[in-house]
Amino acid sequence: MSYGAKNEKTSPNRSNGSLYPLITRDPVSGDELIATRLECPTSGIVIEGRFDLGWIGRLTREQLDFVELMVKYRGNIQKLAQELNIAYNTARGRLDEIVEVLGGVPEHDGRVDRRVVLDRLAAKEISVEDAMKLLKG
Repeated sequence: MSYGAKNEKTSPNRSNGSLYPLITRDPVSGDELIATRLECPTSGIVIEGRFDLGWIGRLTREQLDFVELMVKYRGNIQKLAQELNIAYNTARGRLDEIVEVLGGVPEHDGRVDRRVVLDRLAAKEISVEDAMKLLKG
């Protein structure tokens, strides 16, 4: 690992002064990326090496944005769903995907997801009778 300081102040790569959002997955292979250079724009300090992004590196940009909103709304999935203009069950499903990516087990409350049953019925994957049985539990 090398450590070094630049003499000149460096500015972010974009002309408007803002940084690009962090990408965590290789757009070609889909594999997790690593960071090889860290830089402080104020001091000019540069640290080079191979840095693991930790749990953040396992999530896609969209999943990171979702997690940011979850924190903003203090875990209130209903408010998050309203912000994203999606159904509660859709938001819950996205959260379950993130939990699985991070190695956890999604929480299931034992209730049937009505939307999934109705979607399966609409796709003619199940009969009306099967849908009724599933919805009655």
